[in-house]
Amino acid sequence: MNSLVAYDDSDSETDTGKSEDTLSRGVNLANPAVTAAGSGGEFDAVYESKIQSVDYRAGSKRNITHKDLSLYHANATAHPKRDYPAAAQMAIWSPKQSLSPLQKPQLLSENEDYSLKRAHEDGGVTLRGLSPYIPKRLRKGKNPETEDCGESTNSLAKFGVAGDRMSINISKYIMPYIGSKYGVTAIPTTLVFHMSEHSGAVNIVRWCPVQKWSHMLLSASMDKTVKVWDAVDRGCCLKTYSCHTCAVRDAQWAPCGSSILSGGFDSMLYLTDIESGAQVFTARSEFRIGTLKFHPADPNVFICGGFSPEVKAWDIRMCKAIKVYKAAIQQTLDIMFLPEGKEFLTSTDAVSQDSADRTIISWDFQTGAKISNQIFHERYTCPCLTPHPKESVFVAQTNGNYMALFSSLRPYRINKKKRYEGHKVEGFAVGCEFSPDGTLLVTGSSEGKVFFYNYHTARIMRMLSAHRAACVSATFHPVLPSLLATCGWDEEIKIWQ
Repeated sequence: MNSLVAYDDSDSETDTGKSEDTLSRGVNLANPAVTAAGSGGEFDAVYESKIQSVDYRAGSKRNITHKDLSLYHANATAHPKRDYPAAAQMAIWSPKQSLSPLQKPQLLSENEDYSLKRAHEDGGVTLRGLSPYIPKRLRKGKNPETEDCGESTNSLAKFGVAGDRMSINISKYIMPYIGSKYGVTAIPTTLVFHMSEHSGAVNIVRWCPVQKWSHMLLSASMDKTVKVWDAVDRGCCLKTYSCHTCAVRDAQWAPCGSSILSGGFDSMLYLTDIESGAQVFTARSEFRIGTLKFHPADPNVFICGGFSPEVKAWDIRMCKAIKVYKAAIQQTLDIMFLPEGKEFLTSTDAVSQDSADRTIISWDFQTGAKISNQIFHERYTCPCLTPHPKESVFVAQTNGNYMALFSSLRPYRINKKKRYEGHKVEGFAVGCEFSPDGTLLVTGSSEGKVFFYNYHTARIMRMLSAHRAACVSATFHPVLPSLLATCGWDEEIKIWQ
């Protein structure tokens, strides 16, 4: 499989790892309050089918009927400290204890009626045969809250198609976390959602930066599409945008969270309103686009780079390039703004015989002058640059199968005492990122694995087998602690907790 990051000295082959999904698909559970009661017509109706669960202690699957769940409930009352399978643990929760949104089952079985679906989601008991109330303003159109996950992807919406709108709802599961201090990040191990509706390699996944809408996940793929997912509540695709005629290499949320900037190998730039699908901004670049970044202080300005010796800054209001940054390179791999946006770094494919001259270049944003081009001296290109959320440092992913730590203050010295190594890159555009609290550093790998490093000690904390092909992006949720999204060249997106 061809790599998105090409350089002359690369001769390694790509290894693939086996995925280890830790949750079975299609788990069906009833309302915790009804289960705790242990009786009732609704209880028997919901548990007519068997439930497949995973015993995490033994690592084995088994089928549990509603009678077994009642037994588990009785045993749990007598022996509260005993361990039980995951499905039974959910079933014996107290009625007053709220179930975590990511521990809730994804969907009821197809033969269950709509009233039971609402009972499952809202936590109340709804009788059969009763139709839910729909407000008058929503009766003529579709209510996005009552649509089934599978139906959202049947009608794909294209850029510029008016009338097919997507309403932006606020996730009730994220509301308690808005405005509160981010908790300590734990290493995720459990698969929550497995989304595989792309028909090509997925290049990037990004959470919406607006906290109240951060249940939405953005993905860009080689199948020429950009998708927006509900990756917290339902684990399904909300809308598909397909205006590009070639692979979409990068996509970014606008700072307002209501539009998406995308660029790809068709040399086109699109800023699209996610609700209406209308194109707010359209421009053609002179080169194939590989990376995009919004200016941290001006939401109307962004920088794009790609297969060209130039990097351009664009103003959305003027619909034209306002600044050109030229360097003796062939390709820009990544762009990273430093705090306040007065300076930015570019990662390039420039590699000489003895050192990597111009591999990482520092620029003055206003004047376009080079501040430094002698930052990294190893003979490896760097497909990804990522800043630390709290300290004045940044990390560069290298094709030497390690991540290097640099100061983000001039003269951008490398920290020779810390090197995060153990994963494989092998020419893929493997991304890396810090957790929001800055304690963990996560990266994908060419083997499809996800590695978690301790930022302070540079030691590997855990390795997770996530994808069947190269895992090129892994990103922590900005609000919910320990929630991770990953994607890979196996055309899949996975959510972990």
